[in-house]
Amino acid sequence: MVGKIFHKIIGGGRIEKEEAQLLLTADLDELTSRADSLRKHFNGNSFDLCTIINGKSGNCSEDCKFCSQSSFYKTSAENYLLRSSEELIAAARYNQERGVLRYSIVTSGRRLSKKEVGELAKTYRKISEEVNIHLCASHGLLDYEDFLLLKGSGVTRYHNNLETSRRFFPSVCTTHTYEDKIHSIRAAQQAGLEVCSGGIFGLGETEVDRIEMALELRELGIRSIPINILQPIEGTPFEGNVPMKKEAVCRMIAIYRFIHPTASIRMAGGRGSLDDNGRAAFRGGANSSITGDLLTTTGAGIDEDIQMIRELGYKIREIE
Repeated sequence: MVGKIFHKIIGGGRIEKEEAQLLLTADLDELTSRADSLRKHFNGNSFDLCTIINGKSGNCSEDCKFCSQSSFYKTSAENYLLRSSEELIAAARYNQERGVLRYSIVTSGRRLSKKEVGELAKTYRKISEEVNIHLCASHGLLDYEDFLLLKGSGVTRYHNNLETSRRFFPSVCTTHTYEDKIHSIRAAQQAGLEVCSGGIFGLGETEVDRIEMALELRELGIRSIPINILQPIEGTPFEGNVPMKKEAVCRMIAIYRFIHPTASIRMAGGRGSLDDNGRAAFRGGANSSITGDLLTTTGAGIDEDIQMIRELGYKIREIE
């Protein structure tokens, strides 16, 4: 069954929901091996490494139940306004010097104000002029005009996670909707930006919910898919969620590769909670990663990640 679906994809076909659900009970070793073969066939050994910096933290008006930065919950997350342009430029230079391909500034809140977008656009422009690194951005539910301004300032990719399936989303957030996210993603694409969008495993969703999110991402034409593994944060409604086991994570990463054979499937937050720091996932379909500190949780060090990635036989992409 796995082999039949594998050859269908190799031949240019695409997996449907019913076939993806069959993979939920497939032999894990065979599934991950086939997923790795799909990765090699469509993407070779190229590996995309990116990093993010928290440009504005806390006091968020949204009630996302996994997030320590929501003003609805009492957590230990820091609260501060936009970092200075000097800090953000210095961080971009630091990451460029260590071989990171992409650099993203991430801000808390439903969306940045027009004034804040304008301030950050000036910072992005300076970074694009002074630092040799690709620029990504994550500033909430912006509109078409905002995206045009960011693109004109040197940003090439915008990040906006779906988080989960359409069905389960109301159990995760009630202050904005799934359609709000879809609308913002399409506006970014219309403005000429690539979009990075994925979600979080372990929110309480079902395996079918995870598959449905993958299919939604495919319909949106997403080519960079960050996968986070929930690290339950004290003070949030999901603080008691049981962390996913590595085998379950690897199975879903492999299924995502079957659904998205040509995409960058990016291990993101929570990778450090796995006992192998994600090695098994990188041998079973994943081919990209976020490195460094990850917003309110800590990620693996850049040098440590680069060493591991090279040991796995990948060639880290460099800026041209």
